[in-house]
Amino acid sequence: MKVLIAIDSFKGSISSTEGSKAISLGIKDVYHDAEIVILPLADGGEGTVEALIQATGGQSIKKEVTGPLNEKVDAVYGILGDEKTAVIEVAAACGLPLVPSNRRNPSVTTTYGVGELICDAIEKGCREFVIGLGGSATNDAGVGMLQALGFSFLDQHNEEVGLGGQELQNIRKIDVTHVHPKLKDCTFKVACDVNNPLYGPSGATYVFGPQKGATAKMVKELDKGLEHFAQVVLYELDTDVHNIVGAGAAGGLGAAFSGFLHAHLQSGIELVLDLIRMEEKIQGVDFVITGEGKLDGQTSMGKAPLGVAQLAHRHHIPVIALAGGISEETSILNKLGITSYFSIMNAPMSLEQAMDPKVTFDNLRLTTNQLFRLIQAVR
Repeated sequence: MKVLIAIDSFKGSISSTEGSKAISLGIKDVYHDAEIVILPLADGGEGTVEALIQATGGQSIKKEVTGPLNEKVDAVYGILGDEKTAVIEVAAACGLPLVPSNRRNPSVTTTYGVGELICDAIEKGCREFVIGLGGSATNDAGVGMLQALGFSFLDQHNEEVGLGGQELQNIRKIDVTHVHPKLKDCTFKVACDVNNPLYGPSGATYVFGPQKGATAKMVKELDKGLEHFAQVVLYELDTDVHNIVGAGAAGGLGAAFSGFLHAHLQSGIELVLDLIRMEEKIQGVDFVITGEGKLDGQTSMGKAPLGVAQLAHRHHIPVIALAGGISEETSILNKLGITSYFSIMNAPMSLEQAMDPKVTFDNLRLTTNQLFRLIQAVR
């Protein structure tokens, strides 16, 4: 019996590493000599750094950087096992959880710390970057990040503009003469699962601004700032950053990465599966187990379990999905590669109880144990 375990974290409850351990124990309870391959998983969002470090034998790096409110914060990123690839979640440096709810204001929050993480990784020898977009508290089109990398954005007095989305309307010129010299040797792969343009009704500000603390008035002003910024970039650099698919991700960081750093924006789960060499490691497997905290309509839109299932389906390998909660629309997943899915809940309990890490661990182990008892009986 050979089983590959590739689950996402059960957010707020248990990491993909710990969850995989529980599932592995459940299998071993039944098949004592089972060969088990564990690939911690993420879809480019929260948990991506940890998952890729685990999968490649990499290391985590802690670095003090400028946080979203221009105050110092400790951020963690990863250097993968090849020692040349850095993996960075932008939320580590400019994420919404770093801003108290009463101070959320995308007019002033900055992505400067993301650029500082990139600079640190460059100095440590990295030339390839995997970036997870999402969860940002910002709306500055990535200008803060670019300033940290040496790009200059000048106002009408030829002075550097300040930090935050409110400064975008003041930009008149872009100076690239002092850009980090090693940046030209770097390649960026960006996990981006939204397709919003930079500005407009479906752009960064109107869609994501309110959850970052933007008032209705602020949304209008910030959107004007993004539009103005795009026009300046088009005039100064002959680059259209507005119409890039995903430009509006993470408050416009998608535009900055693609337009200034020539990044390739792609599906998060496809990027992760490629990096952990899933296609290679799935060979000869009897079952694949995947899962996440909740299986719902969002899962079918390209989240981690679906990516795993589609790859396994191409190799005709049955896929079992485990989750804490399962919604009604999940049945579509059976048509998309998941053979069968199960909730690990086995008794009525409160959400707080259900999300207790020990309860989740025990429930994952027990459910897996029972499933493989059934498999053993019919094989």
